[in-house]
Order: sequence, then C-alpha cells, then structure tokens
Amino acid sequence: MSRTVFCSRLKKDLPGLKEQPFPGTAGQNIFEHVSEQAWLEWQHLQTMLINEKHLNLMDKEARKYLNQQRDKFLVGEEVDRAEGYSAPKD
Repeated sequence: MSRTVFCSRLKKDLPGLKEQPFPGTAGQNIFEHVSEQAWLEWQHLQTMLINEKHLNLMDKEARKYLNQQRDKFLVGEEVDRAEGYSAPKD
C-alpha cells in the first residue's frame, strides 16, 4: 500500500514518494509534504529549465537557482518557465 501525503503543491491527499529524493532537511521535507505527481511535474520542469537556459550544474549559482525554483514550485508559487517553449500538440 502506498503512503499518502497532503501535497503542498496540489493541495490534496495523494500518493507520496517511495523514498526521500535526496539527503538532508530539504529532502525530508519533500518526502513528507510533496506527492509523487508533483515531484514528477517538478522533474519535467527542471529538465526544461536546465536545457533551455543552458544551466551548468557544476556552477554553484545554477544549482542555487534550481533549488529556489524547486522550492517555489513545490509550494505552488509562480516559477520561471523556459522561454520559447510550447507544449507539443497531441
């Protein structure tokens, strides 16, 4: 049986992550308050931001930027989007 959390982004009870996404306080907070669905949405957006903004993850400022965007996204705040991106049509 899957674990349920009240998702800080989607504002409803949903299945939670199976494990903490990374070590530390931030990872524990995500595990306790973010649904699997919201985490997958974040991973998709994160990939777009890295690719479209040409972020170098070896750069401390790029990682800081992504962490700030992640924290805002996971609580439902407005975040940056990849400029010029348009979703594929079905």
